[in-house]
Amino acid sequence: MRAIVFDNGLALRRDYPEPKRTAGESIVKVLTAGICGTDLELTRGYMAWRGVLGHEFVGRVVESENRDLLGRRVVGGINAACRRCRFCAQGLGRHCPNRTVLGILGRDGAFADLLALPDENLHPVPEAVPDELAVFTEPVAAAYEILEQKAIPRNHRILVLGDGRLGAIVAMVMAAEDYDVVVAGHYRGKLAALSALGLTARPESELTGGYDVVVDCTGTSAGLSRALEMVRPRGTVVLKSTAADGANLNLAPAVVNEVTMLGSRCGRMGPALDALAAGRVDPRPLVSDVFPLDDGRAAFEAAGKAPNFKILLKIS
Repeated sequence: MRAIVFDNGLALRRDYPEPKRTAGESIVKVLTAGICGTDLELTRGYMAWRGVLGHEFVGRVVESENRDLLGRRVVGGINAACRRCRFCAQGLGRHCPNRTVLGILGRDGAFADLLALPDENLHPVPEAVPDELAVFTEPVAAAYEILEQKAIPRNHRILVLGDGRLGAIVAMVMAAEDYDVVVAGHYRGKLAALSALGLTARPESELTGGYDVVVDCTGTSAGLSRALEMVRPRGTVVLKSTAADGANLNLAPAVVNEVTMLGSRCGRMGPALDALAAGRVDPRPLVSDVFPLDDGRAAFEAAGKAPNFKILLKIS
């Protein structure tokens, strides 16, 4: 099958082995996939990844023991848990120490004709939700995870640091849930585009601190330091960025100001699908371009350019 593979370099292979379905898993024909910041970081050394990239997708189940899934359009949770360890027994499968993660850890990803995931990870997509909207389910779920982890009063002011893909989606979700949210960044063109979508977008250099919650979506190692400058005493900093390079941090402000630090990663597919199907969140205006899988290298180059938001891959 065709696949975009990273192994000391990015390449499109046409002879990559098809995934083998094990018990309790389904084979999914990928229809559309999205390139995110984590994919770019993997090509820079994050997680020492080797294999097929990609974890944001919508596809159709073509092989399964589960008759309810066979032939259905689906999206998927990316963490495949072992279901045997004490973390899984406590409902923490997304943190299972034995898990594989689609396109990130021990499991080939979605930038290919086919992928394999456990049946329990797959969620049917309502027919009214088109592929170009369903493909956003995973990042929208990651944004909703913040609200699952922490009860944030509606009168709290939220700052999203980072005007890229994830920052824009987090700001969209927070606005859809009636929060007072500002998204900040460095690229005036992106900020203007976000303002045109109805979001409050500001140049980061013009902001003053005092926010109740600051969400770091910068994708840089410096994001946490900046977040600590912008959050109020006893406020909360939510860490959403993954970056290959390390960070030199002065954590004294976190201690002095008694700041709560919250790591936040993947979320549940259900709340995200509900929001997309109901029209509360619609990230489609963020799509900067769509490339066929055969032009995967060009798609990655486009995804790495600052003016672009979201780059999609049309697989089949």
